[in-house]
Amino acid sequence: MDEPLLPPKDSAGDKIRNYASISKPKPNELDNEIGGFEITQAQVNIPGSSTNKGKFSFRKLWAFTGPGFLMSIAYLDPGNIESDLQSGAIARYKLLWVLMWSTVIGLMMQYLAAKLGCVTGMNLAEVCRREYPKSSKVTVWLMIEAAIICSDTQEVIGSAIAINLLSNGVVPIWAGVLITGVDTFTFLLMENYGLRKLEAFVGFLITLMALSFMYIYIRITPDQGDILIGIWFPWCQDCNKDAILQLVAIIGAVIMPHNIYLHSALVLSRKIDRRDKEAVREATMYNGIESAIALFLSFVINLFVVAVFAAAFYGPEYSDAGLSLAGTWLYEKYGLSMKITWGIGLLAAGQSSTMTGTYGTEQRWYVYLVTALVLLVYMSFISYLALGPSNVLAVKLKLFRVLKKDITKVEEEISRRNGLQYPVLQPDLTAP
Repeated sequence: MDEPLLPPKDSAGDKIRNYASISKPKPNELDNEIGGFEITQAQVNIPGSSTNKGKFSFRKLWAFTGPGFLMSIAYLDPGNIESDLQSGAIARYKLLWVLMWSTVIGLMMQYLAAKLGCVTGMNLAEVCRREYPKSSKVTVWLMIEAAIICSDTQEVIGSAIAINLLSNGVVPIWAGVLITGVDTFTFLLMENYGLRKLEAFVGFLITLMALSFMYIYIRITPDQGDILIGIWFPWCQDCNKDAILQLVAIIGAVIMPHNIYLHSALVLSRKIDRRDKEAVREATMYNGIESAIALFLSFVINLFVVAVFAAAFYGPEYSDAGLSLAGTWLYEKYGLSMKITWGIGLLAAGQSSTMTGTYGTEQRWYVYLVTALVLLVYMSFISYLALGPSNVLAVKLKLFRVLKKDITKVEEEISRRNGLQYPVLQPDLTAP
């Protein structure tokens, strides 16, 4: 594997001075093979033209489209969907401004991560590995893995709830957890047929989400004026403790540290000449545009969910709002079609997020591992750690129906405590 060339280290802090002038492009495919098993990081060629170099091109934008939408799935996972519906049920439209500004801040951090990948040819995890002492590297790694496991737990449970909902209870949640774990790895095999096919499938799931939640939004028709006020006026009049805690949960669900690391790795799937400053500038620009489009779409989808539950399920009787109850409420109030549509949207959110989470584990940490076999074992182990808590919750739900709210409470706490991992974002803000 060709490595980006590094300059002599500086005695004052051992910083890399100028990646842009010294990085060299990675080969078209980075292969790691053992015992016939091969894992490949493929790259997509970017069309070039000497006549319009430096000018905006929709053809080039299309070639760069993919990493930003894979990244945006973290803004649409079941943890975010649960945070959205709780926000609407607890505070109506009053916290929409928090959702908007969290998304804007998230976009800024995603742009920095993408820029680092475009300029250096390394992902953020690799930069940490090169620049930090061993104790700091281990700390960052452990914190990121803790965030991944917590996020995966939300995603797997959300997908299992959707399967349970769509099967009308025939498939129990614990079985849905196992199904999700198996089909996630199955869907990831599509990468063997081309990275663009995997990106297209994720794009299909995002479209399915958007159409499902938009249908529910149109059926319920929330107040558009209240929505605009909630977005543009940072206020929370008469908000209680639950609303303030929900504010924290929104930020924790939207800005996910491990997703920043993921994005810095995903942009490396586009093949550019890093010795060409204009090519690097273009790559940074197109990745920024794609990220903005993807996160705008994610904001709109999240807004649909908040507005639906603000209009239809606001009040103290809905204070225990959660994924495990939302489908039932929609069915009781609006009929079977709304329940099925909600289940389809939730399933798309769960499947896409577990896929990108597993794929992201591969892309972030392959630089730490020696062989593809070790990487496969590692990814399986992380997935097992996510399935463990999910199955415990599912079994408790099966055996003790009075604990059905436990899933909601656990997912709430995960979202609120995501902020504890924010110190690992420091490399994204300070990398040279």
